[in-house]
Amino acid sequence: MTGTTTSGATAGTANGRTAATTSGATAGSGATAGSAGGATTTQIFLASTPYGTATLAAAIDSGSFPPADRRILLASNNATTPETTPALTESPVLDRLRTRFDDVLDWNATIAPMHPGGWTPRADDVPLWERQLRREWGIAADERLSLVLESLQVAPAQAVAQLFPDAPIDVYADGLMSYGPTRNKLDPLVGGRVRRLLHLDLVPGLRPLLLREFGVEPELVPTESFLKVLAELTEDAGDAGDLAEPSEQPALLLGQYLSALSILTPEEEEELHVRMLRGAVARGHRRVVFKPHPSAPARWSHLLEREAEALGAQLTVFDAPLLAEVLFRRLRPALVVGCFSTALFTAHALYGIPVARVGTEVLLERLTPYENSNRIPVTLADALLPDLEGAGDGVLPETDPAPLVAAVGYAMQPQILASRRADAEEYLRERYLRERFARRYFKRRRLTALGLPGGLPRRLAFVPRNPTVRRLARHARKVLH
Repeated sequence: MTGTTTSGATAGTANGRTAATTSGATAGSGATAGSAGGATTTQIFLASTPYGTATLAAAIDSGSFPPADRRILLASNNATTPETTPALTESPVLDRLRTRFDDVLDWNATIAPMHPGGWTPRADDVPLWERQLRREWGIAADERLSLVLESLQVAPAQAVAQLFPDAPIDVYADGLMSYGPTRNKLDPLVGGRVRRLLHLDLVPGLRPLLLREFGVEPELVPTESFLKVLAELTEDAGDAGDLAEPSEQPALLLGQYLSALSILTPEEEEELHVRMLRGAVARGHRRVVFKPHPSAPARWSHLLEREAEALGAQLTVFDAPLLAEVLFRRLRPALVVGCFSTALFTAHALYGIPVARVGTEVLLERLTPYENSNRIPVTLADALLPDLEGAGDGVLPETDPAPLVAAVGYAMQPQILASRRADAEEYLRERYLRERFARRYFKRRRLTALGLPGGLPRRLAFVPRNPTVRRLARHARKVLH
């Protein structure tokens, strides 16, 4: 167990505690209010992305958390190879937002050489770890502690929750995954401590399914507070201003690096970006800005540059470490194009910018297993956002995506969302059996296994798994073709 890196505060020596004396941090945490009742209170906020950190800042600014004597931001770098990926502690976003916190601690340094995404403590070691962390972080044994975590069903959030078994938990959503079900069954000793789920209103009116099995109620982070945080970040985005030309608003293309998730091959992802460019130009946009994923290889940008030259378009590759949402404010793009990026929904719901998606139909087929946590984000993008290359045929006729999300969510996690079976059956009877478009969100094999409408009758359920039948079917296809 190694020591953590503390920054953004002045160290004190009283009882080994780190004293938070930064003026901006003290003002943000309401330092004296928490100690009025006698016991000291500390809040630990775990963040691994700039977007999540901005969400936390907005929640703090809006008063979503009670006053505390001390607020700690625990930064984690969950990249596959953290050593070669810029850490959150090095992000310009954190430079601007750190005044909301009294201390910034490095989770990677705390558990080195273990990886944050793959390590959780052994049960017998939890008391040892808790005592050690309280000592290193200056948290007294009798101090009131609360946790604010992301992605509770996996490490590092799950690890932090286990290390402080008596602390109440708030969960906040870092993107669209919270609209889907909990990824796997949580230990009741962890899930039962969750008080609420904080999330942005990215799909207006849609209530998240995450942690619903524990009766956790969602709570909105005010849009106004989040927009104010983004405006604050925009003040430091001087380089982005060079891209803006009042005479012509550009189309903004968002890369996601899906090949790193083994959903697409690198060649397929390159082609996906080319499709974005071609689609934007076909819609009349001659100025295009491409924002690649920070970990994407540079050669992808070179391919786009050659394609833009062939199409007669002006392409600018913007690879500075800024949130896409900051570019929305600085560029005011005429169109934002992506696959299923959370930024598409931020652009549409929070800024009113036209958006379009491309490639979602392939991802719906490729995502494995069916309960892959990206399924709900892809489903929402495919169902609610217009197709860049089509005529809007991918948009559901109704504006309420809740029935679709409930049906897909139940098919993903039928044990966790057992109470949603009737909703899933109703949707499948009304939509899946009548509309070809609705069938893209479900696998017949999955429906058959769950005994849902649209699956094979139970007496024929053995057919897809019968090797003889499958061999005959392959032979028949060869003969017919």
